[in-house]
Amino acid sequence: MCPPSAPAADTAEPPAPYVFTRFALLRLLGLVYAVAFLILIRQQDALIGHDGILPADRFLERVHAGAGSTSEAVWALPTLFWLDASDGVRQVAAWGGLVLSVAVLLGATNALLQLGLWALYLSFVQVGQLFYGYGWETQLCETGFLAIFLCPVRTIGPFAGPPPPVVVWLFRWLIARIMLGAGLIKLRGDPCWRDLTCLVYHYETQPVPNPLSWWLHAAPRAVHVAGAAFNHAVELGAPLLLLAGRAGRRAAGLLFIAFQVTLILSGNLSFLNWLTIVPALACLDDRVLRSTVPRRLRGDAERRLAGATPSRLHRAAAIALAVLVVVLSVDPVRNLLSPHQAMNRSYDPLHLVNTYGAFGSVGRERYEVILEGTSEPNPGPDAVWHAYEFPCKPGDPARRPCVVSPYHYRLDWQLWFAAMSTIGREPWLVRLVSKLLRGDADVKPLLAQDPFPDTPPRFVRAELWRYEFTRPGDRATAWWRRTWRREYMRPVALDDPELRRFLAAWS
Repeated sequence: MCPPSAPAADTAEPPAPYVFTRFALLRLLGLVYAVAFLILIRQQDALIGHDGILPADRFLERVHAGAGSTSEAVWALPTLFWLDASDGVRQVAAWGGLVLSVAVLLGATNALLQLGLWALYLSFVQVGQLFYGYGWETQLCETGFLAIFLCPVRTIGPFAGPPPPVVVWLFRWLIARIMLGAGLIKLRGDPCWRDLTCLVYHYETQPVPNPLSWWLHAAPRAVHVAGAAFNHAVELGAPLLLLAGRAGRRAAGLLFIAFQVTLILSGNLSFLNWLTIVPALACLDDRVLRSTVPRRLRGDAERRLAGATPSRLHRAAAIALAVLVVVLSVDPVRNLLSPHQAMNRSYDPLHLVNTYGAFGSVGRERYEVILEGTSEPNPGPDAVWHAYEFPCKPGDPARRPCVVSPYHYRLDWQLWFAAMSTIGREPWLVRLVSKLLRGDADVKPLLAQDPFPDTPPRFVRAELWRYEFTRPGDRATAWWRRTWRREYMRPVALDDPELRRFLAAWS
């Protein structure tokens, strides 16, 4: 007698390939988009608003002035904000992006919706300047562009017609480039990646540590060596599994996801690692991911989509996309093979196919720029200074490191880079200081603590400090210990002639 069979909904072969893969992939992409647009809603006025640190409208004026014509300016910097870059229009665009993102997160699956998200976010990246000049921004643009072709045009439900398999393979090509780019830049860059010691320093010196970073930094050296070896195995070895059949692709996808989860847990790297999981999900097929779909929806999808195939138009669009990606991949592949590999670079104005990398070098010591103000008329040695605190960057040694990923405080991140530079190379920081001296309300949302909430300070200065994690057993009430290194920027007031000349030249 044959044993009874399990219910058909649990044992049946998925009816249409990659429908559940697309379901999981788009939900996570919708979450990343939602966080990215929320960051814009809360921070863009202070960073790129008309009265912000790096105004977007003035940036567009400079681009237009440097181009030969309006059409050349638009081609060099494609953005919807050529039509209107005012603060109100940009806020409406950011709120529109958030609404569309939530729709995707709730299950909407439509090519035009994805096109709208891509066009909106690309427009912000193009005018974000320094604050949007990082690899995860172009990675979101590239990922979002591919997502357009995963979806049909005429339907919007979560289980519309299946995607063309070639688009799924383009997502796999994206994750392969991300991993190989990150792995190769490490081997070609810092020697500590070759001798497996980079993690001895990384948890302390990364841009924005979290509480687990403190614990990981105190781990034995052998743990750090093993972590670096695991890093190389995933970034350089797992991409090869994509060519090893279905089982190999599944193993690669699970390794990619597990690796990104460890990075999420060990630091605050914006939404980068969440975003990187998106193309990693394309390595998994419906049989693996069908369990991520609620049983009732799964059964309905399997009944409706049995034997379904992408429409002729959908397949044609996917083939055209594949040809475009192949052509645009030439330069990124050359970069991967080059001994002078660039870490993050775009090769076309729409950021369609890019090259990626991360932590090609690792700092051995951590430095922080601490901004301080005083209301005293003389900034001499007897003046009492009060520090500005930012939401996540280290400041007060007793304050616990934050947990914020996938959210991202862009000014905190940029201050980490400023500590490795000089004030002469960071003109945006001088503009921030001028805004603190005026007590501008638009920068106050970027602060965790403003020591001058009612009346702005008379003078502001910047000091450079060395920060080191304390260790278990000696922490007492502090997470950090710090040592003063040097003056980063001398005390300045609003009537300082040098400050006035700088602001006049830079406006």
